[in-house]
Amino acid sequence: MSKLHFTLGPPLGHRATFGLIVLRTDETVEADARQMLAGEGLAHYVSRGPCQPHVTMAGLALMEAEIPRSTSLLPDERGYDVVGYACTSGATSIGSDRVEAAVRAGTRVRHVTNPLVAAIAAMQALGARRLAFVSPYLPEVSQAMRARLEEAGMEIAGFGSMEERDDLRVARIDGPSIAAGIRNVVAQAPCDAVFLSCTNLRALHLVAPLEAELGLPVLTSNQVLLWHMLRLAGQETDHLPFGRLMARSI
Repeated sequence: MSKLHFTLGPPLGHRATFGLIVLRTDETVEADARQMLAGEGLAHYVSRGPCQPHVTMAGLALMEAEIPRSTSLLPDERGYDVVGYACTSGATSIGSDRVEAAVRAGTRVRHVTNPLVAAIAAMQALGARRLAFVSPYLPEVSQAMRARLEEAGMEIAGFGSMEERDDLRVARIDGPSIAAGIRNVVAQAPCDAVFLSCTNLRALHLVAPLEAELGLPVLTSNQVLLWHMLRLAGQETDHLPFGRLMARSI
């Protein structure tokens, strides 16, 4: 037997390394991340966190204690440029500051974000204040998120929700239903942008065609989260075909 010699190359994420904390029930955000966090020198790693399949404010709050363990299961040799906590309603219930503290308890990371923080950053980058807000959530969850957006200086010009409590069913809501819901809410009142909340909704492919149809920026939880992660890591996004937001920096 011969001992084989070797040399070491750069890590996969030598330009930027990302981590994603994804809920056990989420079937969508990883597929979107493969499209947006792609490129030579970019790497992203995913860890899962336990959650209840029924989305309620009480159940969402219980996830906070699990975030450090989920984050600690990410590969951690070099640390991370950005870790994204991929749950819009969870970040709303727990609070963005507490989510960040929990993530930092589990790994070394320069920046932490979540879809709520990212959505507000995206709206500010676009100069959007009056929103058409679409969600799949029960009223208590939708109301909490509307309150967070209003606290950040946004106005909810139109609102609609599927009022589905089962996250497994949310992942199966089809594109035509999502597009119809967006059209319905946009028609309620003049608005600057659309925000479609929930990382489990399959909507990234709808952004560009709906923007062309409606003449408005269309934002989704996954799109804004992944855009924010790239921008926080100093990466360009204007080559990505996922809406007007991609041309904006934070």
